[in-house]
Amino acid sequence: MLSAGFALAGGCARHGDGAGADGRPLQVLRIGNGAEPQDLDPEAITGVPELNIILSLFDSLVGADPHDLHPIPGLAESWDISNDRLVYTFHLRSNLHWSDGNPITAGEFVKSYQRTLTPAFASEVSYKLWCVVGAEDYNHGMLTDFSKVGFKALDDRTLQVTLRQRIPFLLKILATDDVWDPLPVKVLARYGPLDRKDTGWTKAGRLVGSGAFMLKEWTPDQKIVVVRNPYYWDAARVKLDAIEFYPVVDASTEERMFRTGQLDITSQLPSTKIDVYKREHPEELRLEPYLGVYFYRCNVTRPPLNDARIRRALALAVDRERLVGDVVKGGEQPAYAVSYPNDGGYTPRARLTGGVAEARRLLAEAGFPGGKGMPPIELLYNTFKEHQDIGEAIQAMWLENLGVRVTLRNEDWKVYLDSQHTHNFQLERAGWIADYMDPHVFLEIWVTANGNNDTLWSDPEYDRLLRSSLDADTEEARYEIYQKLDSILVEECPVIPIYYYTSFYTVNPRVQGWWPTLLNIHPYKFVHLDRT
Repeated sequence: MLSAGFALAGGCARHGDGAGADGRPLQVLRIGNGAEPQDLDPEAITGVPELNIILSLFDSLVGADPHDLHPIPGLAESWDISNDRLVYTFHLRSNLHWSDGNPITAGEFVKSYQRTLTPAFASEVSYKLWCVVGAEDYNHGMLTDFSKVGFKALDDRTLQVTLRQRIPFLLKILATDDVWDPLPVKVLARYGPLDRKDTGWTKAGRLVGSGAFMLKEWTPDQKIVVVRNPYYWDAARVKLDAIEFYPVVDASTEERMFRTGQLDITSQLPSTKIDVYKREHPEELRLEPYLGVYFYRCNVTRPPLNDARIRRALALAVDRERLVGDVVKGGEQPAYAVSYPNDGGYTPRARLTGGVAEARRLLAEAGFPGGKGMPPIELLYNTFKEHQDIGEAIQAMWLENLGVRVTLRNEDWKVYLDSQHTHNFQLERAGWIADYMDPHVFLEIWVTANGNNDTLWSDPEYDRLLRSSLDADTEEARYEIYQKLDSILVEECPVIPIYYYTSFYTVNPRVQGWWPTLLNIHPYKFVHLDRT
C-alpha cells in the first residue's frame, strides 16, 4: 500500500508548449523512453529504447495501421507479388523526400541493404534480410558481387525483392521492422565509410531521415527532441509539432514526472502503483498484452552453463507463479516455453515440467548434488529496479531449491549491450519483443550465427527445421514444425523463459490516436493532443 501522503494529480499543470507561427498552441508530446539510446542507426540497434525514437525519424516501405499494425501502403504506394510468391515489386510514391529535401530513390534502398549485409559492418540484425536470394552468402563473405543478391532497383521508383523461399508474413515484417527502412547513404558517406558504425552521422544536425519527424536535439541522458518534417510525403496528416523523449531509467521517477505534467506517456509504471491507478485514475492506466518474453540468456560456452542439464535444472527451479504474483505484479503470465502463446493462433505444446525435484536430479547427475562443488554463477542485468528485484528473487530460489549460489552484476544500458554482444557474461537478463506478429519471430533468433543469438548455442537439427518451416504447404504444417523447435529449446535451455510481457504504463487522456497494439508500436503521425 502507498502512504496516505501519496496523491495522484491527474491533469495537473505542465510546462507551456508555446505557440506556432500561425498563433495556434504547439502540439508537443513528451514521452518517457526508459533508457538512453545506444544509437539511432536503424541497421545497428536492437533495443526498444532506440526503436521508440527511430520510428519517428524513418518511415517504412510498408506502413502499419495504428489500430492493429496490419500492413498498409507506406513509402511504397502499392506492390505486386509473383504467382510463386517469391518476387515482390514495390512501387514507390512520386513525392518521397529525405528530411533535407532530396528525393528518395529505389537505389538507396538497395545500397542500404548492402550496408546491412556487408560483413565488415557486422550488423546484429543482418539476419533479417537473409530471406532474400544471396543475402546470407553475401553477409558471410561467400558472395562478393552484390548484384547477385535479390535486391534490384528497376528504376528510381521501383524496387524488386526476390526471396530464396516463401515468407508468408513478409508484409507484416516490412510494416514494423526498421531494418527494411532506407538510409540516406550519401549523407552517411560524409562522415565515414558505410561499413563502419559510430561514425556520428546520427547526431543532431547530421541525421537525415524519411519519417514524419526529424532530429533537432540530442542531449545525452537528458532529452531527445524531434520536430515535424516538412518534406515528409504524408506531412498533411501529421498533427504533432514535436516529440520529446526522456531517458528515465527509474520507473518511480518517470511516474512522478507524469504526475507533475512533465510527461504525457511513461514507458513503464512501478507495479506497486498499478492498483492505485486502477482505483483513482483508471483513465490514465494502460494494461495491455505485449508480444514479448522475459528470459535469462545462457552463455553455453562458459562452464557450468555449457551443460544442458545444469541449464535445465536452473530453469525448472524458478517459481514463476510466485515471481509474477509477488514480485512483478503487472499481469504477466508465467513462461514455460520460449514462444508466446496464441501468437497468430500458435501456442507451444512443449513446457518446462518436473519442478524442483527434477531440477535436483539433473544437478546431481551433472556432478553437483545439492549444489556442492558448483562455483557461483554471475547474473548480468541492465540497471533497472525491476530487473534487480527479479534477479534477487530468483537468486534466492536457486539457493533454496538447488544450493546454487548466484552473484548479481548490473550495468548501464550501453555497457550491458556491449557485454552481451561480446559475450562477456555467464547468465544474462534479457527480453525479446517481437518485430512482427508471427510465431516465427520467437524462433528464428536461435539459429546458428544469428546476430542476436548471443547464447552461442548451435543445433544443426534446429537450423534445418527452421529453414524447412517456410516451405510448409499450409500454416498448420508450418506450426507443427514450430512445435518441434519449441521442444528443442525447452530440452536444451540455451535460454530460460521467465514470463510473457504485458505493457503497463500511463497515458494522459489528452493523447489521442495512441491505440493498444501487441507490439506497443504507435505510428506517431496518427497521434495528436486534445487541447480541450
